[in-house]
Amino acid sequence: MPNEPAGADMVLISDEELEALAMAADPSAPLDPDAVAWTPHAGWTPDLLPDWYMPAPRTTRSGSWPGALVALIIVGFLVIDAFGLCITSGFLSFA
Repeated sequence: MPNEPAGADMVLISDEELEALAMAADPSAPLDPDAVAWTPHAGWTPDLLPDWYMPAPRTTRSGSWPGALVALIIVGFLVIDAFGLCITSGFLSFA
């Protein structure tokens, strides 16, 4: 579907028609049960902006382990400093 021409199974709507539909719509109306989710690349044509210029937004969650690891390292350095030790050279020694 990404490389289909604009006239293949698609109805082109002018900006004025789209604006009129949007202004006439009821914002509190429930969604149609047969509604299809909008996908940004469904009607892609070569004259639109390419993905490398403006890619679709993506979110990723790496979990909580990186934050826990950073916190553990910081707490470790604070404990070393609290006991008056030095680890600057890579070896634990008295300061």
